Amino acid sequence: MFAAFENLLRPTEIPPHRPPPVLEGRHGLLRFYAHFIAQVRGLLILLFAAGLLVALLDVTIPAMIGHVVTLASTVAPAAIFADHGHELLLMAAVMLVLRPAALFLRALTTNQAINAGMTNLIRWQSHWHVVRQSWSFFQNDFAGRIANRVMQTGPSLRESVVSATNAVWYIIVYGASAVILLLRIDWRLAVPMFVWFIGYGLMLRYFVPRMRDRSRAMSEVRSALTGRIVDSYTNILTVKLFARATDEDAFVRETIDEHTATFRRQLRMTTRYVITLNLLNACLIVGTTAAALLLWQSGAIAVGTVAMALPLAWQISNMAGWVGDNVTAIFENVGVVQEGMRSIAVARQMPDPPDAAELDVTAGHIRFENVEFGYGTERGVLHGLSLDIQPGERVGLVGHSGAGKSTLVNLLLNFHSPASGRITIDGQDIAAVSQESLRRQIAMVTQDTSLLHRSIRDNISYGRPWASDAEIAAAAAQAEATEFIAQLEDWNGRHGMDAHVGERGVKLSGGQRQRIAIARVILKNAPILILDEATSALDSEVEAAIQSQLETLMRGRTVIAIAHRLSTISRMDRLIILEHGRIVEQGPHAELLARGGAYARMWLRQSGGFQENQ
Repeated sequence: MFAAFENLLRPTEIPPHRPPPVLEGRHGLLRFYAHFIAQVRGLLILLFAAGLLVALLDVTIPAMIGHVVTLASTVAPAAIFADHGHELLLMAAVMLVLRPAALFLRALTTNQAINAGMTNLIRWQSHWHVVRQSWSFFQNDFAGRIANRVMQTGPSLRESVVSATNAVWYIIVYGASAVILLLRIDWRLAVPMFVWFIGYGLMLRYFVPRMRDRSRAMSEVRSALTGRIVDSYTNILTVKLFARATDEDAFVRETIDEHTATFRRQLRMTTRYVITLNLLNACLIVGTTAAALLLWQSGAIAVGTVAMALPLAWQISNMAGWVGDNVTAIFENVGVVQEGMRSIAVARQMPDPPDAAELDVTAGHIRFENVEFGYGTERGVLHGLSLDIQPGERVGLVGHSGAGKSTLVNLLLNFHSPASGRITIDGQDIAAVSQESLRRQIAMVTQDTSLLHRSIRDNISYGRPWASDAEIAAAAAQAEATEFIAQLEDWNGRHGMDAHVGERGVKLSGGQRQRIAIARVILKNAPILILDEATSALDSEVEAAIQSQLETLMRGRTVIAIAHRLSTISRMDRLIILEHGRIVEQGPHAELLARGGAYARMWLRQSGGFQENQ
């Protein structure tokens, strides 16, 4: 039975057909909830039904107590089981069979079907959407804060929906049934309860919006605190190298103090809410007791009715306390959801066009046609740049920092869109093809190599996960990585290819990380190759060994290489010299030296020990 309910919802088997609604307008939060509720509506209907059954059965308990007291006070002891045994058996069946069965159904639905399934469905689909955001989306926020929002939104949304479902039934069914029971006996007995309902409604109207706003503020500052702590941990080497632990304390302390102040404001509101609710419940119990005793004294009701009314009032006060706790939790969770929507309910930046085609690279002919781009600044970075790279041509990009070399590469990878102009590969505008198909055709080794916190094997095969162990080993050998891989052992005793490299590859040296990255590119075997300071972290001996392998790797591919050490790209077919986002020179190394222009001056500074021009 447990497995049957657990298999009703398999979170990762439900494809996220569309992203969550964008956070905008008054109804953005409701649309966000509805997006996920619609996918589990059957389970929520079942939970509603189970909650209704439990609430109806709970209402019968005070009525049964009152009936038992009436029987005990009016029927002779010897005749109570003989004359009323069937009634007592029915009440026993309600308590021993029906109510436990209803509670069991509600528990199975909540715990086995909804809690894990709905929580991870929201996490899965939120992650699916967020991981497809543009690179700039992640550049503009803390990775820790984004991850925290994805992780916390799932349980908070689920808990608020489940709690609201249960609370609604207890308020509506239990409260309405109690009032009807009392009205049928004597309308005066229901007056305290009517007054209590009015007071309860006014109390919720006052407290709920304030609790919601403070919960949202609390969630925001908690997320900011998480982001700052993760930022410190992620950059722990920089913190230690610059001896800035004390300053990091101040950086985090500021947000902890803000979190403490926000938390206290939230708890003050919670305390006021609890005190008000307790006073209201006390008035209900005292009012109902007084009304019942006065009516009994006047002979208007029997003692059994008093015995029913008092536990009914007590149960309603307990129910109100439970609902009150749930309301507090609901709006605390709603605040978390609202804060999480800042990362999840965000329109995809640079989405693929609806009719995006798959890029088909037959030759590797790259063209930049009058490209303008400036990261949204007036000054701009690239100014009307046009560049034609022939199939199989090896091109080196040369220029001072800020000249536009990396920007050119990022535009080719479609991390950003040109302000004007276009980029084509084999005549296909890259803006019209899917981004994943574009990047599958391009292999890149970057200067700042970041590895996944997985095994060496997983990192090398990341661009070609179906590769065999022999192919992975061959790529590692070609990247001069076999020797150090064989000596690796991680903290769990895993060796060689199975050893894990730590977060961002922290367990490896810079040169080792770069050799793994080169092996990954070798194995990917894409027709277009980008080398961005590919050998910058290697010592001269290893670089010399790898250069010959890179020569083999570049053969037959269109290559764009960036390097500040001109000696590493001097053998390219053509060098493109950039200054302030414009091409000022281009040609082979020897021709540019003979020309005596910008490239010749850079070469002289590097090869001549930074000699001043005479």
